[in-house]
Amino acid sequence: MAQEQGGSLSEARARVGALHGITDLGRKLHFYGRWAADYDQDVAALRYRAPRLAVDCLTQALPGPPHAARILDVACGTGLVAAELHARGFLQLHGVDGSPEMLDQARARGLYQHLSLCILGQEPLPSSEGTFDAVLIVGALSDGQVPCSAIPELLRVTKPGGLVCLTTRTNPSNLRYKEALEAALDGLEQAGAWQRLSAPWTGGNWPPPSLRWGLELLTMMASSPASSTCTESRRRPRWRES
Repeated sequence: MAQEQGGSLSEARARVGALHGITDLGRKLHFYGRWAADYDQDVAALRYRAPRLAVDCLTQALPGPPHAARILDVACGTGLVAAELHARGFLQLHGVDGSPEMLDQARARGLYQHLSLCILGQEPLPSSEGTFDAVLIVGALSDGQVPCSAIPELLRVTKPGGLVCLTTRTNPSNLRYKEALEAALDGLEQAGAWQRLSAPWTGGNWPPPSLRWGLELLTMMASSPASSTCTESRRRPRWRES
């Protein structure tokens, strides 16, 4: 895809549409590898705001100074989330992704302390239990990417009382996955693994209506084993379709 030079809105829309149609993980990783060099300019053309919105949500919810927080960016891609985190004073950034080409782009930003190749869902995250103050996963919760069954792995590496911020698409092609994700999250909440904090954004001006995209943004707090009976949500999420 680098040879196509990216850039145009129609090309960017076509690539995203093609990506959403791929449900096989191997094919999707290959697609991302070919797209890596043009990814940033394409999503900029589409006014992709998920990284900024996720980091805004995390910043509001996370206590303490940002420079003291250790953050894991799961499915970090080219590092768009890291750029937003760094702009808000988060400096202890770690990232994982399943595409070596995407990791090369992320590494070139110089914002991560550590980057690892990891295909979440097929292998565990390369971190010990309770390592991070916050874990983010933006843009990877859909068919053919990170399976719902991998959510406990996000919680495993989060410190007790830490935060996990995730996004998923609400457009029609992702509804089955979103329903499965909601069921998995509800089950974990009922088991006392986490407490839901907020679901503050489900649409807005982005993306262009012609793309029929939507975004569900959710922040949750990991429970410590000692407080696993704390399963009440502070606020139930508002699941809405775009």
